[in-house]
Amino acid sequence: MAEEQLQEPPSPRSPSAAAEAPATYSLLLRVMSKRRTWVCLFVLVYAILLSSTWNFIKSILSWYRLQSGPSGWPAVYASVMLGAVFGLLSMVAALAVAVPAMLVTWITVVVLLAFFGKPRRTLVVEGRKITREIVGFVCKILLKEGNVVAAVCAVVGYFALVKRNREAD
Repeated sequence: MAEEQLQEPPSPRSPSAAAEAPATYSLLLRVMSKRRTWVCLFVLVYAILLSSTWNFIKSILSWYRLQSGPSGWPAVYASVMLGAVFGLLSMVAALAVAVPAMLVTWITVVVLLAFFGKPRRTLVVEGRKITREIVGFVCKILLKEGNVVAAVCAVVGYFALVKRNREAD
């Protein structure tokens, strides 16, 4: 009786726990632990993002062709929309690079705090503060970079559309 009470519950990685878990769950865990799976998911998400962006750009340009006339307002609208699309796309691409770097930075700081003898409760509080600061800093940089890319693409797009419209006349 005492032996039954002293026995530890099976850990999630033990064979008895794996036998109790559904087969689909263990298969999902095995598949998701592979680096190839994450690379394929990353490529799939970017392919979907680029495809939808490409379709949106084509629809903006077809709208511009229908609206083009002596007025320059359709070119302004189309160039602003193109700039916004490219700005958002650059922010998503930068975020894909920033998230792993942000996690490494966060882990490094928390581990260094632990080595300096901070108690667990203090580590939790400091970890939350650090997380808030890092996310805020990354968001500011992403917004700034995305706005710069959007502005440059909007200006270049405007001049390209106006030049194209003048060559057509």
